[in-house]
Amino acid sequence: MDKARTIAKKQLPDKAQRHKLFGSVEPGPRTKPSKKSQMADLQNTKKDFLFDLDAVGIANVKHPITIASNQEPKTQTTIGTFEFSSSIEKSSKGTNMSRFTEQLQEFYQKGLVIDLKTLKGFTKNLAERLDQKDSEIKVQFPWFYERRGPQSGLSGMNHADITIRVKYDTEAGYTIEVSLSSLVTTLCPCSKEISEYSAHNQRGEVTITVSLAEDFDEESMDWKEWLLDAAESNASARLHPVLKRPDEKMVTEHAYENPRFVEDLARLVAADLYEMSFVNKFHVHCRNEESIHMHDAVASITYDKLQSESQEG
Repeated sequence: MDKARTIAKKQLPDKAQRHKLFGSVEPGPRTKPSKKSQMADLQNTKKDFLFDLDAVGIANVKHPITIASNQEPKTQTTIGTFEFSSSIEKSSKGTNMSRFTEQLQEFYQKGLVIDLKTLKGFTKNLAERLDQKDSEIKVQFPWFYERRGPQSGLSGMNHADITIRVKYDTEAGYTIEVSLSSLVTTLCPCSKEISEYSAHNQRGEVTITVSLAEDFDEESMDWKEWLLDAAESNASARLHPVLKRPDEKMVTEHAYENPRFVEDLARLVAADLYEMSFVNKFHVHCRNEESIHMHDAVASITYDKLQSESQEG
């Protein structure tokens, strides 16, 4: 019969002694006030602090949000990454950082649905709370949408990355900029042209950023759908979460029939955006992760429709 092994138990000092061992000290005398009304408020100091600040605030704030979509799933819960800011004149030392997250919590308790109406109300209220002439909010999140195989009809979830930036100014009003980044398939026209058979393809990323017209009505159309279609419909092929063999045959043949250089893709997306009446200004950036090169191929276009029309007029 094996003898039971005995393990000597180490005798540790108690927890208070361990904390003291690692640097903890007893609380010292408390001489400063503990009531907010009696505390110094350095951020509200008024002096000449040399320069106005374009923006001051907080970033990388993660918070649960709700997204409304015209596509399934029509109500989505996800995590938004927020950035809040306002300008500050040189007569003010700083801003009250806690007010940004206080207001975020207040809106969340009422049901934080991320749409343009809500964000416009948020920025206006925030400027008033901060006692500043402007405020800005930026939020980033993934937007999911159902995608079915073209032949099988089997569905799964795709997603695009969304960014919304809303700025409120007491004099200029609202500025709204939205962005969508989507993955697509591109097939090389040169490879198709020179090869006896086949052609190399790659995964591309299309990032679209647009300034929306002041009269844009989000209740009648979902800008996310329009930007997604501009990115996907001009690529060689769309991406799918579920592809059976008949689906794969259709997708690869469609890509072969629609070859695209990265330059082609940027110009075709720009043409769609140019025709969208609710878009005032746009920036398109396309990146192809080349499959037979070590580098990526990139192309971009920036176009201001209002400025171009005024110059032509």
